[in-house]
Amino acid sequence: MTSQLKKSGLAALTIAAIGIVYGDIGTSPLYTLKTVFDKEHGIALNPVNLFGIVSLIVWGLTVIVSIKYVTLVLRADNRGEGGIMALMSLALSSISKSSRWHYPLMLMGIFGTALFFGDGIITPAVSVLSAVEGIGVATPHLQPYIVPLTVVILIGLYTVQSHGTAGIGRWFGPVMLVWFATLAVMGLVNIVRAPHILAALNPWHAIVFFVSQPVIGFVALGAVVLAFTGAEALYADMGHFGKRPIRAAWFLIVFPSLALNYLGQGGLLLANPNAVSNPFFMQLGAWSIYPLVVLSTIATVIASQATISGTFSIVKEAISLGFLPRMKIEHTSEQQIGQIYIPAINWVQLIAVLLAVVGFGSSDNLAAAYGIAVTATMMVTTLLTFFVVRYRWHYNAALCWGATLFFLAIDLALFSSNTLKLMHGGWFPLLLGIILFTVMLTWKRGRELVFDHMQRHAIPLEDFLQSLFVAPPMRVYGTAVFLRGESDGVPHALLHNLSHNKVLHERVVFLTVHYAEQPWMPPAEQVQIQDLGHHCYQLNVYYGFKDEANIPRVLDLCAQHDLPFDMMETSFFIARQTVISTPGGGMAGWREHLFVTMSRNARGAADFYQIPTNRVIELGTQVEI
Repeated sequence: MTSQLKKSGLAALTIAAIGIVYGDIGTSPLYTLKTVFDKEHGIALNPVNLFGIVSLIVWGLTVIVSIKYVTLVLRADNRGEGGIMALMSLALSSISKSSRWHYPLMLMGIFGTALFFGDGIITPAVSVLSAVEGIGVATPHLQPYIVPLTVVILIGLYTVQSHGTAGIGRWFGPVMLVWFATLAVMGLVNIVRAPHILAALNPWHAIVFFVSQPVIGFVALGAVVLAFTGAEALYADMGHFGKRPIRAAWFLIVFPSLALNYLGQGGLLLANPNAVSNPFFMQLGAWSIYPLVVLSTIATVIASQATISGTFSIVKEAISLGFLPRMKIEHTSEQQIGQIYIPAINWVQLIAVLLAVVGFGSSDNLAAAYGIAVTATMMVTTLLTFFVVRYRWHYNAALCWGATLFFLAIDLALFSSNTLKLMHGGWFPLLLGIILFTVMLTWKRGRELVFDHMQRHAIPLEDFLQSLFVAPPMRVYGTAVFLRGESDGVPHALLHNLSHNKVLHERVVFLTVHYAEQPWMPPAEQVQIQDLGHHCYQLNVYYGFKDEANIPRVLDLCAQHDLPFDMMETSFFIARQTVISTPGGGMAGWREHLFVTMSRNARGAADFYQIPTNRVIELGTQVEI
């Protein structure tokens, strides 16, 4: 009975993983071969090139996705969580903070995360646009309506984000299962019509393609990489489903379906070279175009939803790790803690996606923009994984270097090829990544400057309390909780309260929130209390970077440590920092002004930590950087 339950649970998770994890890579057949043989690339449609390209795609899916990501990278989990931020945390914890590699690894992790956001802009744009373009194949006079219809679909998708996806999310898996079944059937139909395309399974065709025309082969890599986009997403979603369902979904459903469809499209082009204008929609003939447009539009919306949800998740992690300012985070499901909505990110991303759709105008142009950020992120993942495998797991040095150099050579070849597209749209996701990288690095550095300022002016808490109780002030009924930074001395709010009110509550708690470089912190380890004497306590709260920050919930845990709280008798004193830029400070003037702007618009601590507003007393303090 237990084994049956486990099997049914694995089956359900596998179907769910098909819907969420593989939407991006699963919709790549819509535009990959079409883009490869686009006239701008100058790759002639002939048997040698076709066999070489199809062979490259199938073996790329095998080596890059199956071996690198599904088999190897999925092992680098941070307490069950994956993704570039989790991998960065794992790599940083593998070496000491004094190591010369600590800062470069952090920079790589931030840059990889920033590029992931760039991918998150292109994915919804190119996927939905390529699906809607099917109506232009069926009825050319509908061509002018493709971009407006895409814009309407995307606006609708982003508008419903605030309601969450818990209700419709259960249909994602079954719908994508139908999608992959359709890919497989269409592929088989065309393989039967041109069975000699199966020769492309021999990697020798890819080698001949490269050796006989290295320049054309190098250019082709920039388009072939479109078949592998979404590999990062399957690693990022590991925490939602676990390794086994993701691996089962890939090897049993996704990989066979994709391989069959790419082979089928190759067979179609061998039999009918005129289908090169849009081989995906021509696989079954004119009768199938409208049903395929409907199905592919639904599939691309699901793929886009997964990208949007992934972006929200990574932003939350970046906020927790101190790389982005606090933002409003809404939980859209009472059952699933991972279902979140971040309004600011939602609307900024929508604007960027619409600019991409309107600005580039077609999936061919957008595909040119796709790739450079993906391949750069792949390189970052390879490098970070090396540090985990070598310095955390202590694998054999020769094995670590050999595997890393092998995959790095592939990543560098794909990245180098995509640099050719830099002036044809590749600059767009790269520019978005650089902007976000600058924002994240500026916030991180700005917080360090604030931290240094607070340390320089800090009054040691223990010494202060010792002198305070030599002639103690009047104690009043209730509990006062003062939020205090990790290395702060006496909180400014306490000094203000003593200076103006001349009283101290009968019980005083200094609350410090710590974020660990791991995704989750068990409730038993979230609270640590130190008795400072005179009914004063230091309360240390520990969160993982995916934990929900909820101070009232943590205070409930304190009862187990003999420090119970009654919220109606507890007041929270918070110092609201006003950051002021000063000439000759720690950053360039424009970066200081950027940090000040972000700091002033950051979500308040009380709101972020879900402290009841009627229990909060905010006091202002100025900090110069």
